[in-house]
Amino acid sequence: MLIFLFPVTCLLENCYLIFFFPCSHHHHMESDNDTRISEFLLLGFSGESELQPLIFGLFLSMYLITVFGNLLIILAVSSDSHLHTPMYFFLTNLSFVDICFISTTVPKMLQNIQTGSKVITYPGCITQIYFFLLFAGCDDFLLSMMAYDRFVAICHPLHYTVIMNPWFCVLLVLVAWITSVLNSLLQSLMVLQLSFCAGMEIPHFFCDLNQVIGHACSDRFLNEVVMYFATVLLGVAPLPGILFSYSKIVSSICGISSIQGKYKAFSTCASHLSVVSLFYCTGLGVYLSSAVPQGSHASVVASVMYTVVTPMLNPFIYSLRNRDIKRALKRIIGVPVM
Repeated sequence: MLIFLFPVTCLLENCYLIFFFPCSHHHHMESDNDTRISEFLLLGFSGESELQPLIFGLFLSMYLITVFGNLLIILAVSSDSHLHTPMYFFLTNLSFVDICFISTTVPKMLQNIQTGSKVITYPGCITQIYFFLLFAGCDDFLLSMMAYDRFVAICHPLHYTVIMNPWFCVLLVLVAWITSVLNSLLQSLMVLQLSFCAGMEIPHFFCDLNQVIGHACSDRFLNEVVMYFATVLLGVAPLPGILFSYSKIVSSICGISSIQGKYKAFSTCASHLSVVSLFYCTGLGVYLSSAVPQGSHASVVASVMYTVVTPMLNPFIYSLRNRDIKRALKRIIGVPVM
């Protein structure tokens, strides 16, 4: 029990788990008085003070739209018994994860703009890395599950209720959460054993794992190996499955004789595919562009796309193109449903 408590108390006291990771860098750095770096600086988007109110207003409105939009979807699905199906079960989970995902980064950034400070504490940075990886991983898995759900619904409609039974759906979501928790825990604990020099500046609006590891003063080879392995395993690996599902879906849709049937099948899949491509293209672009010099502005912009824009667009893409969600929302608001 004491061994378990030690790393936890160490994290709270801002120390580096020297107990588990004894390394020469710590002895060297004690002489420089920065063994316990207490804070990082998040440089954000622009140093120009006149642009800060504009950036603050833009990100605050995007954050509020994301939270309220995704809450509406959760409310619509839970209040309408017709929507208690696997597809909407995954969608409500995605909405919940998106709210948590954007809440990991944007509120801290807004606070920093409001106070005119660029500081994030060391425990705050590690916590941000942990939750960011957790919710990004869940997002990946849920998008894959939704692709598989559509694949079974369109390509094997007669077996759909048997394959996508409630127990199987819950099991899939549980596996997604457990895998994401283990991955984020491993990577956060590995960051704890790195040494950082004083005056650490991160050219980003949140503690991005890639950037934090890149600024470490100690040997970071193992961290980079684990980071890229996790990116490939949790990020890249589901992509072939998603693409395979959609290639099969498209060929099945082409075989549907009625134009109305084709349109209905295409509309549900097009919305999902647009979310997947936006999330994957920008997310993987950031992590695979580590060759680009640190502080690259393009990397920050791409990060905004998958950390802020994608969670914000999900409710619009799914609700505006979905008759069932629109009907449920109208019922909640009190608009007569046709």
